[in-house]
Amino acid sequence: MITKAPKINVVWLKRDLRLDDNEAIFEALKTGERTLLLYAFETMLMEDNHYSERHWNFVKESIRDINQQLKPYQTKVLTVEADIISAMNQLMEFYTIKDIYSHQETGILITYNRDKTFKRFCKNNLITWYESINNGVQRGLKDREQWTDMCNAYFNTEPLPFNPSQNQLLNLKEIEALEELLTVPSLETPEDTLFQKGGRSTGMKYLDSFLDKRYVNYMVHISKPELARTGCSRISPYIAWGNLSIREVYRKAFFQKKTDENKKALEAFMSRLRWQAHFIQKFEMEHTMEQESINKGFQKLKKEISEQYQMAWKTGQTGYPLVDASMRCLNETGYLNFRMRALVVSFFTHNLWQPWQDASQHLSQMFLDFEPGIHFPQLQMQAGETGTNMLRIYNPVKNSLEHDPEARFIKKWVPELRDLNTPFAHEPYIMTEMEQQLYNFRLGKDYPYPIVEIHETRKKATEILWNLRKNKKVKEESQRIFNTHTLRGNKSKQ
Repeated sequence: MITKAPKINVVWLKRDLRLDDNEAIFEALKTGERTLLLYAFETMLMEDNHYSERHWNFVKESIRDINQQLKPYQTKVLTVEADIISAMNQLMEFYTIKDIYSHQETGILITYNRDKTFKRFCKNNLITWYESINNGVQRGLKDREQWTDMCNAYFNTEPLPFNPSQNQLLNLKEIEALEELLTVPSLETPEDTLFQKGGRSTGMKYLDSFLDKRYVNYMVHISKPELARTGCSRISPYIAWGNLSIREVYRKAFFQKKTDENKKALEAFMSRLRWQAHFIQKFEMEHTMEQESINKGFQKLKKEISEQYQMAWKTGQTGYPLVDASMRCLNETGYLNFRMRALVVSFFTHNLWQPWQDASQHLSQMFLDFEPGIHFPQLQMQAGETGTNMLRIYNPVKNSLEHDPEARFIKKWVPELRDLNTPFAHEPYIMTEMEQQLYNFRLGKDYPYPIVEIHETRKKATEILWNLRKNKKVKEESQRIFNTHTLRGNKSKQ
């Protein structure tokens, strides 16, 4: 007698590594069908140049945290090493997959193509794949006419609870039986690193400590490379990898603002949460932005590649202390505040005159909070290749004097300069021969000479980019971008 394979729903977890306010999980459980939570470490992503080990360790820590939350339900996430179609084929040897649920991912081109292939797979196997909207981002929009209303509706809706019925989730025994036949990765991660640890529990601790006390200095410290490390929320990786939803964070700040004395600080924080959704929506509508300038007129801009310049920038050896401190800090910790991110991109694209595409992969690998929908629009905006945003070329010396006046951040991350007086820590290249002898410090040996002259390179970049903005194609594209992405009721260019 042939026994039919039991029917199940599968929730395919991607960058939504949480149980609470997870629409895919909520919708799967609402059916009443038995459900399996699945995460696949896909080879194509593990080997993709946008990612690095720090990201996959964060994911592993996030899964471990989910599994801890699932203990009362006698279940866990089935975690496998396999491309998603291979994983589903293996599951179908034991179960009849009725429906699959996941969020609609605004990812890189490789994930978009994977999803198109997966859609065909589901159709061929008579499986219905339900994709839920993620953080208010809408697919298929041609302009922003209705987007604000849809985004507001998302933020104003109560977060979704995690409330499985008894025995609805496949139990540990059933999952362990599958693990015996599948390739299961170790979820162990290094303990002694400077990276933030993944998982909703840790993410909530960061959020709670921010809304409890740290938010008071948010507006004052947001641009300071050292003070921002505590003055900012530091929840960006938890949002990027889906440990927290934008909605629950926004609503928590919204309700606190009603009775809080420091309303402006909370309003500034909430504003940036909305901008996060805005930029991801922009990338969703302009997917070619991953590889090409959103303004097609700037695609004619050619820059001569210098491997020497690029390596100096990546390793923090440019001779400009704030740039070098920022890059070394990013490489070691995975975090930089927004202004320093803008500064290192500005330096790379304007002063070193290198194409933003050559900065993209290194930065995405280093940013623990790598979010494609933020990454590519911000890169192009800072590179001055949108045609709609003000051209900003950051002066690294001016910024270090203004935002790190005592050179604490510089001396922390560029220890070669630790024993120098503060003015020299900002500009070591102004030291005379006698002063170098006095400090037992040698330019070109202990710390490099500046690899470019910032005033000359700034002038060159400004002239070229401003002249290009007069180009007919650039103007036409600027107007297209303005018409497509300007929020209703907002007269400023996005």
